[in-house]
Amino acid sequence: MNINIDVLQAYLHERYGGWTNEQGLFLKLVEELGEVAEVINMRAGSKRAKDMDLAHELGVELADMIHYIVAIAAINDLDLTAIMLEKDKKASAKYHHDINLEAFIAKREQN
Repeated sequence: MNINIDVLQAYLHERYGGWTNEQGLFLKLVEELGEVAEVINMRAGSKRAKDMDLAHELGVELADMIHYIVAIAAINDLDLTAIMLEKDKKASAKYHHDINLEAFIAKREQN
């Protein structure tokens, strides 16, 4: 099963819309960022690793971050997909990339 940002935003809007605020979601995002840092430190050997699959734990914590980022966009009725495409198009032009995200998606859909 694939997840796309539009569907995730709709789901999180339904889940959080009307009863939570961006400040609470942002604080959860920062908490998750700390957990990502902890796992990365364990993977680098800078912190004692617990008995866990660190690659899986990194994925779990990154998924938590994505959850809260998209939730913040959702409760603010931001079209995150459109914003990401626009931002990437500008960055691709600025840094002279051969392809931007929109063109990459179009190319994949043709194949």
